[in-house]
Amino acid sequence: MNIAVMTDSNSGITQAQAKDLGVTVIPMPFTINHEAYEEDINLTQDQFYQLIRDENTEILTSQPALGDLSKAWQKALEDHDAVIYIPMSSGLSGSCQSATMLASDDEFEGKVFVLDTQRISVTLRQNVYDALELAKQGKTAQEIADILVSRKMDATIYITVPTLTYLKRGGRITPAAATLGSLLKIKPILTIQGEKLDKFEQARTMKKARKIMIEAVKKDIAERHWDDYDLFVAYTEDKEQADDYIKEIEAAFNHPVNWVDPLSLSVACHIGPNSLALAAAKKYID
Repeated sequence: MNIAVMTDSNSGITQAQAKDLGVTVIPMPFTINHEAYEEDINLTQDQFYQLIRDENTEILTSQPALGDLSKAWQKALEDHDAVIYIPMSSGLSGSCQSATMLASDDEFEGKVFVLDTQRISVTLRQNVYDALELAKQGKTAQEIADILVSRKMDATIYITVPTLTYLKRGGRITPAAATLGSLLKIKPILTIQGEKLDKFEQARTMKKARKIMIEAVKKDIAERHWDDYDLFVAYTEDKEQADDYIKEIEAAFNHPVNWVDPLSLSVACHIGPNSLALAAAKKYID
């Protein structure tokens, strides 16, 4: 089968990288101060962080318009037998459910496969790479879908944020909790295990939070008996901090960090700049 692979910009794959890889990345839409933007189309990382620092900036996220998604699939099917579409986790957005409903239309049924692998960012990127490799191996679209969905729990992510400001602004925590947390200088550590983003632990400093994330990932790898795995780092805005963390991680694991990406803006708008994430996923394909 000649299979097209698609994802959304929550994978961290830029439009330029997508062109090199031969995949399609659907940009996530934003409304900022009543104006429409699309990630990596007319909204860059630098522009976004300039805007988000202004507390009067109103930022709303939404899912890709079904009309735009339909057009992307139609275009892909002109030259391909099937489409593998891997959006962000259904637990973090309704975009996966909407795409699944669209794929059930007569026009796309049996040709477009929407995969809910319950991943985002660097682990979602790994799914895209694996889909490309499985297609090269001659797997059918259904086989690729079954394989990747069966592996959806073979990933772990921890994220720490330096301030509660953006979690409060997005309604993720109450103003009272944010005020108390700020007074105590709490750095929350969040985790994604499958569908949802949940609180994991908290620390008083970013240095301590970084160590907690390393130990948590080590524990997950050991308890899940991963013989081989990939390590990833993601960050919001501060690449220098991420590079410094990579050194700490590689020393702790005696294992290279496979890649580092900026977190997608859909995530960044809720946690703000200077956040860090450490992720790992079981490795199946070299």
